[in-house]
Amino acid sequence: MPKYSIVVPFHNEEENVTALYARLKQVMEQVGESFELVLVDDGSRDRTYKLLEEIAAVDSRVLIIKLRRNFGQTSALAAGFDHSSGEFILAMDGDLQHDPNDIPAFLEKLDEGYDVVSGWREKRIDNFIMRRIPSACANWLMARLSGVPIHDFGTTFKAYRREVIQNIPLYGEMHRFIPALASWYGAAICEIPIRNVNRERGRSHYGIGRTFRVFFDLLTIRFLLRYMSRPMHFFGGLGLLGILSGSATAMVLLVSKLLNPGMDMISNHGPMFVIGSVLIVAGVQLLAIGLLGELQVRHHFTSEHPSAYAVDRLVRLAPGEEQSMVPDRHEENF
Repeated sequence: MPKYSIVVPFHNEEENVTALYARLKQVMEQVGESFELVLVDDGSRDRTYKLLEEIAAVDSRVLIIKLRRNFGQTSALAAGFDHSSGEFILAMDGDLQHDPNDIPAFLEKLDEGYDVVSGWREKRIDNFIMRRIPSACANWLMARLSGVPIHDFGTTFKAYRREVIQNIPLYGEMHRFIPALASWYGAAICEIPIRNVNRERGRSHYGIGRTFRVFFDLLTIRFLLRYMSRPMHFFGGLGLLGILSGSATAMVLLVSKLLNPGMDMISNHGPMFVIGSVLIVAGVQLLAIGLLGELQVRHHFTSEHPSAYAVDRLVRLAPGEEQSMVPDRHEENF
C-alpha cells in the first residue's frame, strides 16, 4: 500500500497530461516515499484518455479511471478518492495551474498531524472583476458561515488523511466545501500558501456562471453543517411557529365571533381568516417535511450510498511489467 495517493481529474486536457505526469513523478520521487498517481478521465472528448493509457502502460504506480461521461469535478474527485489506496490523499487540478513543487509543503503539514491541509492562492493572478472579487466574497461568507477560518475554499489543491476524506460524501459541486464538511467531523484543518500559475495550454473550464452558483451552495452548506443529522430542529421549529401563529389568529377570530354573533366573518375578517388557515396548513407541512428528513437521515447512516459517478474502466500496469511493455513511442512522450 502506497503512503501517498495523488488524485488528478482531467477533462479535455490533452495538452497538459504528459507534462503534469512528468512533473508529479519527479516531485514524488524526490519525496522518497511510496506513492501512486490516480488520474481520472472525466469524459474527455479529446486525446486525454489515450495519453493517460500510454502513461499507465509504462508506470505501475499510475491508476487510470475512465468515467462513462462528464460527471463534473466533484464526482471525478470522488471516483479518485474511492479508488485510491494511500494513507494520505492529495488532490489537484490537471491544468498545470497547481505547481507540483508545492506538494512537499502539504505533506509536511500532514506529518505534523493535521487532517486537512488546504491550499491558499494568496497572490491570485486571474481576472480581478470576474474571478477575484466574487471569489473573495464567497470565501469570506463561507469562512463565517462554516466557522472554518481559511481564505480559499475554491481551490482543489488540498491534502487529506484517508480516514477523513472517506467520511465525506461528495456530490454536486461540494468539493470546494470539503474543509467545512470535514470540520463537522472534528478534523484539524490548516492552510498553506500555494503558487497561482497562469494556464499555459488548453482552455479554461471556469466561467462567471460557476462563481455565482457558489452562493447557492453556501446556503446548502450552512444548512448541512447545522442540521445535517437533525433536520427536525429546522423544519420542526418553523412548522411549530406556523401552527402557533395560525392557531392564535384562529383564536382571535373565534373570540370576535363569540362577542359579535351576528357579524359576517368572511366580509369583515376574510384576509385574517385565510392567513390563519394558511399558517396552520404550512406548519403541518413543515412538520411532515421534518419527519421525512429524519427518516432520510436514518437511511443515510444505516445504508450504503450510490456513487455520484459511473466508472467505464480502470487501467493499471501490474508491478514488474514496465520493462516488457515500453514501446519506443512512449519514451518520446516523456
